[in-house]
Amino acid sequence: MTEKPSTNIFARPAEMVRRLYEWVLSWANTRYGVPALVMLALMEASFFPIPPDVLLLALALSVPQKSLRYAAWCTLGSVVGGVLGYMIGMTLWSSVDQFIFEHVFAQAKFDKVMEIYREQGVWVVFTAAFTPIPFKVFTVTAGVAKLDLFGFIAASAVGRGARFFLVAGIVRMMGASAKEFIDRYFNVLTIVAVALLLGGIALLQLRH
Repeated sequence: MTEKPSTNIFARPAEMVRRLYEWVLSWANTRYGVPALVMLALMEASFFPIPPDVLLLALALSVPQKSLRYAAWCTLGSVVGGVLGYMIGMTLWSSVDQFIFEHVFAQAKFDKVMEIYREQGVWVVFTAAFTPIPFKVFTVTAGVAKLDLFGFIAASAVGRGARFFLVAGIVRMMGASAKEFIDRYFNVLTIVAVALLLGGIALLQLRH
């Protein structure tokens, strides 16, 4: 009996994302793993849907001794991509806003991030860079909001670096068992770390 084609409206997008994910991982087994990691980190910070953590983890697990070097390259690519996203927002927004809302992120997310920037400024970039929040939303919106560029770069470098070096450090210490640990706990750890950091800053401000 012939199977009927799936009518699930989410099947095609999910399949496309899965294929992208597998394509990203395929670079880990080639000589171009590091250049691919840099380009993936760059694209993800401005428009690409797959985070660079997946390729960083694969490369780090393949050669744990180089995991910190991979994290450095990943951080560099992500910061450059963040600046690209910032420039898109600052210089091209009126020409690309509808395309971005349709294909990259929703207008509701953009409006929310703009509101956050108005209330808290560039500090929010660090939180977005370190946690599982889609970074591209914050980089493009930062350009539209015309946040201080040097502050934006600094917050991006610290946040992205902390995230990627945390992945690399766990692999360096735990070896092959790091993948299961990261898959299970990494997002929770990043959120808790940011919450503790923000809580500490708030306490310091209250004391003054």
